[in-house]
Amino acid sequence: MRFLPAAAALSLLAAMTASAGYGADRAPDPRAAQLIEAGRSELAQGQVEQAVDSFEAALAIDPGYIPLYIDLADAARAQGLQGKAIRYYRDVLERDPKNFAAISGEGKAMLEKGAVEKARRNLAQLESLCGNGCSETRQLAAAIENGPPANAVMTAEAAKADPLVTQN
Repeated sequence: MRFLPAAAALSLLAAMTASAGYGADRAPDPRAAQLIEAGRSELAQGQVEQAVDSFEAALAIDPGYIPLYIDLADAARAQGLQGKAIRYYRDVLERDPKNFAAISGEGKAMLEKGAVEKARRNLAQLESLCGNGCSETRQLAAAIENGPPANAVMTAEAAKADPLVTQN
C-alpha cells in the first residue's frame, strides 16, 4: 500500500509523456504561417535569399515548428550550401527520427556533396520505414540513380592549375 501513490504518480507521468510524443502535428503561429507561405513562393520563383529571410523571420516567431526547418534546408540546398542543409535536416531528425522528408532531403544533400554511400544508407532507412511506395523513397532513389552532380566531387587532377610565370 505504501507504494500505491508513487506507482500512480509514475503511471500518470508515463501516460502524459507518451501522449505528448504522439500528438498530432500542430499548426504554426498565424504570423509565421504567412511568412512560410511567402518563403515557399519566393523559393519557387528562384528568389532564394528572400525565401531564406522569410523562413528565418518565421523561425524567430515560431521556433518549434518542425516543417520550417525542412524549408530552410531546401533553401540552403538551392544556395549550394549542402552542409548547412544537412544540419537543418539533422535538427529535424533529432526531434522526429522518422520524418521521411528530412531523411530524403539529407540523402539528396549528401548525394550533392558526392557522398553516394551515405545517400544509399538514407535510402535503405527510408525503404525500411515506408517501403518503396512512398514518394520520398522514389525521389531519393531516382536522385541516386542519376548520380551526383558533375561538380560534386573534385579530384586532385581537376584542381591542378596551369603554370603561370610572372616576372617580378
